[in-house]
Amino acid sequence: MSRIGNKIIAVPKGVDINVTPEGVRVKGPKGSLLTQLPAGIKVEKKDGHLVTVRENDEQAALHGLARSLVANAVHGVSTGFTKDLDIVGLGYKAEAKGKTMVVFTLGYSHPIEFTLPEGISVKLATIEKNVRVTVEGADKQRVGQVAATMRALRPPDPYKQKGIRYVGERLKKKAGKAASTGAK
Repeated sequence: MSRIGNKIIAVPKGVDINVTPEGVRVKGPKGSLLTQLPAGIKVEKKDGHLVTVRENDEQAALHGLARSLVANAVHGVSTGFTKDLDIVGLGYKAEAKGKTMVVFTLGYSHPIEFTLPEGISVKLATIEKNVRVTVEGADKQRVGQVAATMRALRPPDPYKQKGIRYVGERLKKKAGKAASTGAK
């Protein structure tokens, strides 16, 4: 029995669902997504809701996964997903260059030009001394991957606490090299 797989998916107003043999196409105000379903899992429309049904117990492991993928697609096209990053460090900054590129200055000898994939947008804001980068999009996996790729440009340093980090990420600060305590 799959507790996640048996949950119904509420479909908000303005979201169109089209169930096809290759998957579920979801259209809404934020875009359109195609979610492919594993073999043996079907999606049925019932009273304005979606229900995932499996053919037999061999697909039990994928039942909850399929339901979560469809639910994320419905949520993504209706409200979207966001991931927030903070850029911490003296002289570290980011600036938008059009709608498809972000230029990072992260202490390297050159600026890094980061091209945004289709369906992803970025908002930049200055909060206190840090730059906040908000990655937005309809596809949850793509938003998370773009945020992880941006973070990998300059991961947070455990000694100086500088770099790109997720909002709310707690870092364990390491002590630096201890000074010698006595001369011989």
